[in-house]
Amino acid sequence: MCFNLFRMKKTALFFGSFNPVHIGHLAIGNYIAEFAGVDEVRYIVSPQNPLKSGTDLLEDSIRLEMLRRSLSGYPKFSVSDVEFFLPKPSFTFKTLSVLSEKEPDTQFILVLGSDNAAIFHNWKNHEWIMANYPILVYPRLGSSNLIPGNMTLIDAPIIEISSTFIRQSIRSGKDVRFFLPDAAYRMIADRRLY
Repeated sequence: MCFNLFRMKKTALFFGSFNPVHIGHLAIGNYIAEFAGVDEVRYIVSPQNPLKSGTDLLEDSIRLEMLRRSLSGYPKFSVSDVEFFLPKPSFTFKTLSVLSEKEPDTQFILVLGSDNAAIFHNWKNHEWIMANYPILVYPRLGSSNLIPGNMTLIDAPIIEISSTFIRQSIRSGKDVRFFLPDAAYRMIADRRLY
């Protein structure tokens, strides 16, 4: 009798521009890392989301550095710049293909907000993604909890903080330090970002 003692590593992929990273990103990632049965949450910094305007983005390297500093010290979080080396705009199916080829012993799980799940049919090669990768969906206010296909809605807390709100608040002189990880706040304040 032969037993397979090998278990694939389960890595949840949390894509975003993280412009800037905020406590909502960290709280959702923390929930997934501790309660969704994965080994790690890998944050993928996207240089350009094909469904969003990229006119308000900080440089890729600054957003990557801010995220790395903000996630340090928690062993279940990691950061990837894989999309920096792929054609723009960043298509999730291509990133998943590249990662799966580089790490064949890892099961990648896509993380989406319910707002993105509702428009998932607009994503390039969305059917291929759904057929090949599990998808975890966290709830967002104003979005339906009816999710398509093989997506799994998780019972994560609803955290309604947006990077847009933070950028606008900083520009209007508001102190929003408690909406941000301390490392991100310090970078923004020291470098006068946004």
